[in-house]
Amino acid sequence: MLRRKPVGDLIADGDHGQLKRSLGLGQLTMLSIGATLGSGIFVVLGEAVPVAGPAVILSFVLAGITALFSALSYAELAGMIPLSGSSYSYAYATLGELVAWVCGWCLVLEYGVSVASVAVGWGQYLNELLRAAFGFTIPDALSQPPGSGGIVNVPAIAVVLLAMVLLLSGAKESARANAIMVVVKIGTLVLFCAIAFTAVQAKNFTPFLPLGLAGLSAGGAKLFFSYIGFDAASTAGEEAKNPQRDLPRAILLSLAIVTVLYCLVAVAAIGALPWQRFGDQQAALSHVLTTILDNQFWVALLAVGAIVAISSVVLTVLYGQTRILFAMSRDGLVPAALSTVDARTGTPRTNTLVVSGFVAVLAAFVPLGKLADATSIGTLFAFALVNIAVLVLRRRRPEQPRTFRVPFAPVTPVIGVGCCALLMFSLDTATWIVFGGWMLLGLVIYFAYSMRRSRLAGPR
Repeated sequence: MLRRKPVGDLIADGDHGQLKRSLGLGQLTMLSIGATLGSGIFVVLGEAVPVAGPAVILSFVLAGITALFSALSYAELAGMIPLSGSSYSYAYATLGELVAWVCGWCLVLEYGVSVASVAVGWGQYLNELLRAAFGFTIPDALSQPPGSGGIVNVPAIAVVLLAMVLLLSGAKESARANAIMVVVKIGTLVLFCAIAFTAVQAKNFTPFLPLGLAGLSAGGAKLFFSYIGFDAASTAGEEAKNPQRDLPRAILLSLAIVTVLYCLVAVAAIGALPWQRFGDQQAALSHVLTTILDNQFWVALLAVGAIVAISSVVLTVLYGQTRILFAMSRDGLVPAALSTVDARTGTPRTNTLVVSGFVAVLAAFVPLGKLADATSIGTLFAFALVNIAVLVLRRRRPEQPRTFRVPFAPVTPVIGVGCCALLMFSLDTATWIVFGGWMLLGLVIYFAYSMRRSRLAGPR
């Protein structure tokens, strides 16, 4: 349980891996923006506003600061250990196999479940587009999961399968499609701000903290979901042309761009519409435009942008999930079929098919809110481990080359751990119960299968 994989062995795995190195700095940055920008601002904003009020703007800042501390640690480790395994691989080198397994299991929750929850939101915006453009919507029975008034969420299944087809075509092709979608969704958010700022009223920002600091913190915990994905570039460590140089830059640059856009959109949305009127809208930005405008053209245009934006999130986060499982499979902790690579496209074909099928089923039958909260707690736990890994490697391997170093360490990583813990404890009891059940299932699988199948368990 405590056996560690030497850093040198991890780097060797990446240098002699089967994946093709085809991604530059721009594509890696777009990958992280694609995985991050969309899920929170288009979908979860409507759930956070009733919790925090106008202070949701500061909730975005709180969640962004929490993400920044972890992003700095990710940047150091990604440049030092450029592998597909992301924080799972970092934990394997520092904290031992059991902790690495727990971290990888949390990443399965983060990536796999967040794709499903975002796919649910995609269906909401598809209905907004159909209503604004054609005057009809897909019936709830076919566009909502059980528990939300429906039977099966067909649009969510469709967007996951579309992303699967793109991923199977190859990493370079997927990155090209993602870059186009990122440009479209940034333009969509800028357009929303331009329209909403024309209706901003100062009175909508008072009182600024109607639900107190507890509401601010709870909003930050919910909105942390919107920052999930900035670490996606670290899962492309074995497909980057110059990983030591480009991965740290891509992680920090993408987080900066996303944070600025989130805060601008939050100010515009709250200023244009009193926070009490947000309700529990899953298509919050469309709701704002529908309320302040008579012209449905702009609502339809926003819905198109949201559909493209969320498609990009599904594509890039699904990509990250397959690469995490690729690394775990190569280490023997999950079945070997998940690390077999297609000779023609250079992609883990079986892995992509299995993950896509699992996510499609989850998106079809589970409501968004529960998925988003469960994803946040798993991500926060994984991020805390990354901050700890920086501290451990600074002590054990101070001579190891680093292309980026976390400033003011060890203070910065310690603050990162504390911020993650603060937001974790802001989540409700039901989320902790789901997380505990997920961890228990992961430990059962580890002791029953992974511990004995690990590559480190056999003779060297």
